[in-house]
Amino acid sequence: MNNFIYRNPTKVLFGKGMIARIRSEIPANEKVLLLSGGGSIRENGVYEQVMGALEGFSVTEFSGIPANPTYEKCMEALALVKNNDISFLLAVGGGSVIDAAKFIALARYSAPGESPWEMMRNNAKAPSQALPIGAVLTLPATGSEWNSGFVISRLETNEKLTCGHFTVFPQFSVLDPETTFSLPKQQLRNGLVDCFVHVLEQYMTIPNHAPLQDRQAEAVLSTVIEIAEDVMTLQNDYNSRASMMWCASQALNGLLNRGVIMDWATHDIGHRLTATYHLDHAATLAIILPGVWENQIVAKEAKLVQYGKRVWSLNGSNEEIAYAAIHATEEFFRKLGMGTHFSDYGIDGEVAAAKIAATYNGADQPILGENRNINSTVIYSILKSRT
Repeated sequence: MNNFIYRNPTKVLFGKGMIARIRSEIPANEKVLLLSGGGSIRENGVYEQVMGALEGFSVTEFSGIPANPTYEKCMEALALVKNNDISFLLAVGGGSVIDAAKFIALARYSAPGESPWEMMRNNAKAPSQALPIGAVLTLPATGSEWNSGFVISRLETNEKLTCGHFTVFPQFSVLDPETTFSLPKQQLRNGLVDCFVHVLEQYMTIPNHAPLQDRQAEAVLSTVIEIAEDVMTLQNDYNSRASMMWCASQALNGLLNRGVIMDWATHDIGHRLTATYHLDHAATLAIILPGVWENQIVAKEAKLVQYGKRVWSLNGSNEEIAYAAIHATEEFFRKLGMGTHFSDYGIDGEVAAAKIAATYNGADQPILGENRNINSTVIYSILKSRT
């Protein structure tokens, strides 16, 4: 196990009725900006609960944050923050809304004359302070409610980049499973796949003498498999939605990756695929992950075998189990209704492979994977295999 430091200051308020408690979590006299997405919170009762809890506070509202939050939309909200002297951000929605809040919180303190986008290209350029953030989660998927990372797209430059900074851990996050009851199946499916792949990016690398972290990861994976059918078919089932919400948060709150070697190649490639073709983030993960594993099967065999035995109860030779584990994972995605090839989305796979691989040709582009052996040529091969 590698050395590590772990600190997560976010306070989690889990369960039905917890939205009412945000009143006691936001200091009095704060000027609050309520950030939200496409308007679903006004249809499912969440908006009324939040506004009831904020009675007596000065509240400004900003809605319309898209599923892949954009720099352009965030800059609109930032102008509102500055013009209204906002002192607290409350993100109500899924990971996209929370990610946007994190960007805005940091961008508020960007140096005069400096583009906030520069911190997306280089974390070291992030300001040393940020506005405080609270979150009310309505779509479990990304884990943004319990970590300090965020992903923002820029339409002008066709980029989708990640950033992380210790100042933007939410001060609190409300996780009420009942807020998920009105979610459409596509968003539930995306959330399950997001959670599943987040765990696998931290787990499916090489053995690293971290048996507890492995078992914790396998517990989340097994739970997601166990609850998936109920999540997708039982609209108001509190227990399965509670488990989904907790799994998604546990998947990316930093515990699973302490002391271990991680991959994240699938995510890096997937972000570029989303920026180019505007696919759902989860859709890109389901396309790319099996291809990465097949391409890297020799390096990943030991963990694939462990995963196949412990999570899928597979038997056979190591080679047989490794390939069967990849197949079982892809079939799980397909049973959720998620396409796993470019053709499922009407995309020419060879064109996509060439287009995405070309974005890695610059001298400043990273080499991906836990072994740092995935370059643009390998990326082209991986994507071409998913036609």
